[in-house]
Amino acid sequence: MNSKFDIVKRAIETIDNQSSSIKNLSKYIDDDFKNCVEFLSSINGRIIVTGIGKSAIIGMKIVATLNSTGSPAVFMHAGEALHGDLGIIQKNDAVILISKSGNTSEIKDLIPFLKNSNIKLIAVSSDKNSYLSKNCDYFLKSFVEKEAGFNNLAPTTSTTAQLVIGDAIAVCLSELKGFNSADFAKFHPAGILGKKLKMKVKDLVDPDLRPLVKLECNIKIIVAEISQKMLGATAVEDNGKIVGIITDGDLRRFFDKNSEIKNAKSKNLMTGNPKSINSDMLLTDALKIMNKSKISQLLVIDDFEYLGIIHIHQVLKEGIK
Repeated sequence: MNSKFDIVKRAIETIDNQSSSIKNLSKYIDDDFKNCVEFLSSINGRIIVTGIGKSAIIGMKIVATLNSTGSPAVFMHAGEALHGDLGIIQKNDAVILISKSGNTSEIKDLIPFLKNSNIKLIAVSSDKNSYLSKNCDYFLKSFVEKEAGFNNLAPTTSTTAQLVIGDAIAVCLSELKGFNSADFAKFHPAGILGKKLKMKVKDLVDPDLRPLVKLECNIKIIVAEISQKMLGATAVEDNGKIVGIITDGDLRRFFDKNSEIKNAKSKNLMTGNPKSINSDMLLTDALKIMNKSKISQLLVIDDFEYLGIIHIHQVLKEGIK
């Protein structure tokens, strides 16, 4: 072990190297990039992404990002392409070839077969004078001055640059196609992200826990209803209409101010004109209302029909923040 080696210093240098190189990529975003994205948005097929070595790994991540943002994509390993995987490519597809040097033997061997199939080729490469760059339809420059690793050898900053170019393509394509949050939700149904994009109030409200008291109910009934339904509040009804809400906080505040409580009624304790939401509202939007209004419960009402209450703790329990 090198006792003189400063780990923190080297880590910071690595981050600085990559961040400055990524920032430098912006000057390479030109008409070729614009025309490339417009072309990709117009194809009826898929985007095939290929590469070798570390570039192949980056290619797989770019494919994942494209697919999740509305641009169908498939990864094809450049080393396997000439051994049967070329069958992946269909006539309406386009191919993105990723190679730092643009002169990798597998890439050079692959290009003639792709060109014979009249497939549009997009190069992501550092060298505009490389074999790949000279034989592609669109050249997207991913040049970096040096790698972050020892002796400028291991692919580090160059692969980060390739990934950033891929992300830029995916983001531009998604916005050009009008890809929205509803579309995004279709591709991310699972996990916390899926819940944020799809889970609605009606998925959380429990019809069996529907706390409700009449306007003239006494304190005993009110406390029992709040305790039994375990949502920290109850709605108040008068002549079939919801006119207020009583929370456990309302009870505490009333007890603090009044020594005589045995004659208290719902109308003395409630907050009128309570905030309510529709059951089709996304939970994320319901949470925003609770946070903005600094409240813990919301009544759920559809077309004047009281369905129940949701509590902020229920929302947070689902992992939605």
